Amino acid sequence: MDRLQRKWMSALGALVIGFGIVAGGETGMAKEKHKEILNVSHRGASGYAPEHTITSYKMGEKMHGDYIEIDLQMTKDGKLIAMHDERLDRTTNGTGLVKDYTLEQLKQLDAGSWFNEQYPQYANPEYAGLQIPTLEDVFQKFGKNKKYYIETKSPEVYPGMEKELLRLVNEYDINKETLLVQSFSPASLLTMKELDPSIKLVQLLSYKTNAVITDEEIAAIKEYAMGVGPNYTYLNEEYIQKVVNNGLEIHPFTVNDKETMEKLIDWGVTGMFTNFPDLLHEVTKGK
Repeated sequence: MDRLQRKWMSALGALVIGFGIVAGGETGMAKEKHKEILNVSHRGASGYAPEHTITSYKMGEKMHGDYIEIDLQMTKDGKLIAMHDERLDRTTNGTGLVKDYTLEQLKQLDAGSWFNEQYPQYANPEYAGLQIPTLEDVFQKFGKNKKYYIETKSPEVYPGMEKELLRLVNEYDINKETLLVQSFSPASLLTMKELDPSIKLVQLLSYKTNAVITDEEIAAIKEYAMGVGPNYTYLNEEYIQKVVNNGLEIHPFTVNDKETMEKLIDWGVTGMFTNFPDLLHEVTKGK
């Protein structure tokens, strides 16, 4: 870790441990309701199709998702693949850790049949046998001007993940004006910032009780990120307004019902993740 990273990591100490601290009241704020709400297809339209497959991403696009969200894991031979878990067991017919298999081995797996078994109401025989896509597969399929929202998952398990992500972004000339890179790991985001300061970064946050954020936490995040992505469950209007009025975007995850979508929009969020991008599209269009 170089000097720049050490500097920010010390500033972030409070952020990592400080979620339990009560934030100062920000009562008199002007409430701003954003007209353009980012509709992020969470793992694609993963409510309707197997997550992190080309099929799911295509469906998200058809359902008016603005962004394809892609979680990254890394194979034994250093390839970036689209998968949420470090383990294969939940979303494929394989078992064990992604990092223990080569890409060639992972391409043999069935990444679709589990969905048909788990969600029979949305089952489709065509989902059986779907492959795990690489990040390169996704870039090749959707092109340089598609909006990508990419998460570095478990970066501590995959040294060099950020460098390989940036290499592919540059190789495929991905539009960096719209590209967003998110992580729960401040260290991973700082690595991205160091590699390419033009990449827009979002700090993921997880709350297990009523969400509060201090001025110090906001200031630390603003040093490297343009937004935050908290779980929506424990959010409140005061929190959202405080974040937005401090100049940060806020994209809560993962919101799957219209009532909650409407409430969060009313509170002032600037976007959100959903497994059902068609529902969020209907809400934002007033249907």
